Amino acid sequence: MIVKALSALLLVFVAASVFAQSAFYVENIKWRQEREAKLKAEDGWLTVSGLFWLKEGENSFGTGSKQRIVLPKGSAPANVGTLELANGVVTLRVAPRVSVMVKNRPVRHFEMRFGGEKPPEPFTIGSLQLSVIKRGDRYGLRVRDKNSAARRQFKGLRWFPARESYRVTASFVPDAQPKEVMIMNVLGDELKMKSPGTLSFELNGQTYQLRPVIEDDKKLFILFKDSTAGKTTYGAGRFLYADLPKDGKVVLDFNRAENPPCAFTLYATCPLPPKQNFLPIAIDAGEKDFHLKSAK
Repeated sequence: MIVKALSALLLVFVAASVFAQSAFYVENIKWRQEREAKLKAEDGWLTVSGLFWLKEGENSFGTGSKQRIVLPKGSAPANVGTLELANGVVTLRVAPRVSVMVKNRPVRHFEMRFGGEKPPEPFTIGSLQLSVIKRGDRYGLRVRDKNSAARRQFKGLRWFPARESYRVTASFVPDAQPKEVMIMNVLGDELKMKSPGTLSFELNGQTYQLRPVIEDDKKLFILFKDSTAGKTTYGAGRFLYADLPKDGKVVLDFNRAENPPCAFTLYATCPLPPKQNFLPIAIDAGEKDFHLKSAK
């Protein structure tokens, strides 16, 4: 009877272990599919086809060669109108007989202001979605084209094999007072971001620390760089998101480490990992460099 009971317990343990492993891989596959779907979406990073900095005053734009901002060929009229930058406000004025939409409604005049929780609404014309962004003291026009070559030619991402050993539980050590840390972006601008503390975790028997920042008060955002950078992963580092701390713990799943937008377009303004988030080890998990050719 004892032998049968032990055998039954062993079978239950094995079954539970197999189920847990299967759930891990199924969840990982689902996450990867969702990640690729976001990139391929009409407003995904593969559609970003231009970034133009606005000068103070009027900025004409359209596909015509005489416009100050020249949009992708064949995507819009020769002259769409003007974007006037004055005292931090960008005003769109649409040229006659040109159709521009904001939230599916036609507009002739549209003011874009900054300072609220959300950026100004984008506007659309044909296959383009145009949005005004602010980086430091600069204002720019970001162009997304749902017919972009990058989107049409996208054949998927490349990944390291998923491994549970790269899914670790970190201890969260809060700061006495939330800090504002300075994060540099690829343009050389310094960004102030809120950081609630540090994450301490073990990997391969060694202890490491990372300092996250808060994104939208809903997630921890971790910019990190490891010794794979510039070899098998994106040279500037990668992004990792995690849930907010619960009971002093945070799950870090490096299988979900992802390339920053700058890996997919020349027109992103990505933040860079702070030096304290440089890890002296290889994190062979998550996304590989998007620009590298397939390797065995």
